[in-house]
Amino acid sequence: MRFPVRTAALALTVLLAACTTFVDQRGNLPEEDRLAQIQPGVTTREQVQQLLGTPSSTSTFDDSTWYYISMKTEQWAFLAPTTVDQKVVAIEFDQNGLVRDIQQRGLADANEVAMVERATPTPGKTLGFFEQLFGNIGRFNTPQALPSRGGV
Repeated sequence: MRFPVRTAALALTVLLAACTTFVDQRGNLPEEDRLAQIQPGVTTREQVQQLLGTPSSTSTFDDSTWYYISMKTEQWAFLAPTTVDQKVVAIEFDQNGLVRDIQQRGLADANEVAMVERATPTPGKTLGFFEQLFGNIGRFNTPQALPSRGGV
């Protein structure tokens, strides 16, 4: 009689544990007190790296803007994770390596990007499953195609 009660209690515990919310923090977000030490026109690129560390990303065509990106997501059970918080700190430098501007953006500033589900067509014959699987049988190293070994 005790065995089914223990088994049911164990099963209930496992089910409840599976339904907990998982929080995932990713990225490199600088602390506010360190960010306050950066002054436009005064702080150099090297000083920014000493204060904040290596940036998460840099601008695409040059390294005049550094990005520190952080994202916090929550996932409940088997459902898809949802973004709870997102912060981006963009630090822009001038030609002399001094900070020109600091911008902070949050989740409200994010833009949704719609992905296009298309495939690029390729010219040529489309092979079926069995053609791909058995198509090359007998095509490699036939005896008449092998070079002679000089009398061996």
